Amino acid sequence: MATRTPVGGEPAARQGAPLIPPRPTRVTAAETPRAAMASPVVVGATIIAALYFGREIFIPIAIALLLSFVLTPLVNRLRRLRLPRLVAVGVSVFLTLGIVAAMATLIGIQAADLAGDVPRYRSTIEQKINGLRDSPVGHATEYVASIGRALHTGGKEAGKEVGAAEGPAAAPPQPAPDQTASQPKPMVVEVASTPPGSLEMLSTVLTPVLHPLATVGIVFVVLLFVLMQREDLRDRMIRLAGSSDLHRTTVAMDDAAKRLSRYFVVQLALNAAFGVVVGIGLYVIGVPNPVLWAIFSALMRFVPYLGAVLSAILPMALAAAVDPGWNMMIAVAILFVILEPLTGQVFEPIVYGQSTGLSPFAVLVSALFWTWLWGPVGLLLSTPLTVCLVVLGRHVEHLEFLDVLFGDRPALTPVQNFYQRILAGDAEEVLGHAELILQQCALSSYYDEVVLKALELAARDAARGVLTARQKAAMRTAL
Repeated sequence: MATRTPVGGEPAARQGAPLIPPRPTRVTAAETPRAAMASPVVVGATIIAALYFGREIFIPIAIALLLSFVLTPLVNRLRRLRLPRLVAVGVSVFLTLGIVAAMATLIGIQAADLAGDVPRYRSTIEQKINGLRDSPVGHATEYVASIGRALHTGGKEAGKEVGAAEGPAAAPPQPAPDQTASQPKPMVVEVASTPPGSLEMLSTVLTPVLHPLATVGIVFVVLLFVLMQREDLRDRMIRLAGSSDLHRTTVAMDDAAKRLSRYFVVQLALNAAFGVVVGIGLYVIGVPNPVLWAIFSALMRFVPYLGAVLSAILPMALAAAVDPGWNMMIAVAILFVILEPLTGQVFEPIVYGQSTGLSPFAVLVSALFWTWLWGPVGLLLSTPLTVCLVVLGRHVEHLEFLDVLFGDRPALTPVQNFYQRILAGDAEEVLGHAELILQQCALSSYYDEVVLKALELAARDAARGVLTARQKAAMRTAL
């Protein structure tokens, strides 16, 4: 048997030391960066591909899961009234289905009414266009257009002169008079189409609505099963998240479910109230079809950033088409300019704190990602879906990176932030961060809990020899 030779040069067996078998070499993730990075990348690419190609299946499931968070408080309240689970779930689901059907009916009636009144607005639009032409801006535009026409006409005349200088073109041969007279005249043929039958008319009417109706049906079927099997699904999620510490995992999952339910219920109520106020304001102003624009504004508030702009553009355009002047359009613009910031900056923080719990960059990135993945439906669901991921990241250890990437909480502790900033020599940001902390604690506590602990981190790095002389000088200057 081979023996290991110690530092002194003698074999261990000759010195009487026990033979210790060498430990197996462990390959760490740092030694194989490609292998460590390949697995998450492959898993992420597979998930994204599955969501993209299976969007016809995953979109109804996602909508059903979000609706389950909204309906869970109602189901629990009905259960407290001693109703069986099947009855409580059935009442909640059918009540939601009735509300959706009523809204769809209102939207259809209002849209048909608006489409029928479009010819009446044509004269108003033409008058406003003529008025813009008579304005100084219109005169300037007409002057530029006349210059363009003159240049185009001059180019044609120059082409004619060049053609005349080169010589007359050969005239095409004319047919003889007798040949022209002898040619038969073309006959006019009319094709009479048979009227469509009842089945064809029914197919024409139902084809555009079959896909939305199928999607709605899938959503409510999945919603019914999710609410009926809520506890079983929760147990399975606990098992996937980790069953070694059942108390901690159960508390985390219950807390996440309560937070999401409260957030979605409050957001739905706030957006519905926003739509009601918009509808009342448009009715007072005199904009046609205020119910349609109320529902549209409530739905658009689920869209980050662009929702407020889109919900105001269409009512303003309709007001411009209805009113011969500009007063109605200006009034609509003032309504949205006052109401949107008041809702977003005053009522939302009061009702459920820091809006969504997402960083502004995460809201923008999630909107772009889900829109690319699922189209307009993904844009509507982008913020709720990302909120679900962030809440899970705060409670499930394996998904913590989601909270770090998309959450609005600081990524570094105050101690780490202080050390990183003085290491970079950024004294101004250190002072700004200190002012925020000093609003909640005393100066002595800030020195003890932040500054001294950050200097301990710096002392450890200096003892390990990882700090260069230039970095030490920058730290002294910042301090």
